[in-house]
Amino acid sequence: MNDRNEILNKFYNEICDEDTRLDSKHAQLEFLTTDRYVQKYLKPGCRILEVGAGTGKYSLYYAKQGYKVNAIEYVQSNLDVLKSKITNEMDIVAEQGDAVDLSRFADNMFDLVLVLGPLYHLYAEEDIHKCIREAKRVCKKDGIMMFAYLPNDSVMISWALLKGNLKTGYDNKQFDENFEFCSEPSEVFRTFYIDEVEKMMDANGIKKITNVSTSGVSQHFKNIVDNLSEEEFEIWKNYHFSSCERKEVQGYSTHLLYIGRKM
Repeated sequence: MNDRNEILNKFYNEICDEDTRLDSKHAQLEFLTTDRYVQKYLKPGCRILEVGAGTGKYSLYYAKQGYKVNAIEYVQSNLDVLKSKITNEMDIVAEQGDAVDLSRFADNMFDLVLVLGPLYHLYAEEDIHKCIREAKRVCKKDGIMMFAYLPNDSVMISWALLKGNLKTGYDNKQFDENFEFCSEPSEVFRTFYIDEVEKMMDANGIKKITNVSTSGVSQHFKNIVDNLSEEEFEIWKNYHFSSCERKEVQGYSTHLLYIGRKM
């Protein structure tokens, strides 16, 4: 068993409950914002591929809306949960697989390719570029690709500062002298800078449409956000929607989404 396989299976089996991760108010924004942008590009008959589908929050949602969906998930336990929720009226195929190898799919198959988790857990530059190239290969010409990623500075806030890991992270060299987090499987998550992601996408021939903060700073203030009244949450949500494409607020968002087109 390779390091990534062992570490990710341990993380999702023992530490992270992926199936309930987006249930709270502060976490809902990630789903609501991502869906807000997905809906801009959905058309009748759209064929969707989700790579890194987790327990199926997005794949099942779009299958219920009548779209034909293929879902690929790396962690078997997550995939088992996803499959348990499929109903007869859904046109969805869910399989175990790796974002760096989508060879089961032909070129130019999908109108929309969602890569909403793999970049969190790919550590080698070669694998990151393979993931991007594979998503592009199976996407139709003029099709849309969306890649979720974690910004470096947000993790410095959420993990190092708010969870009391500044000295631990420094002593254990989990980030370097420039405060960039190390990229290795033992750290579980890989972080990026916005410009870094945009350059990688450009290098792989993907035309940028926009970059979006999907969760904003709500994770940093989760106790406050979770205790908002419904009316207050609606105001906060609308503020988030109005500001999520502004670069000056994106670096501290816990999740970002690069949206591009295959030319």
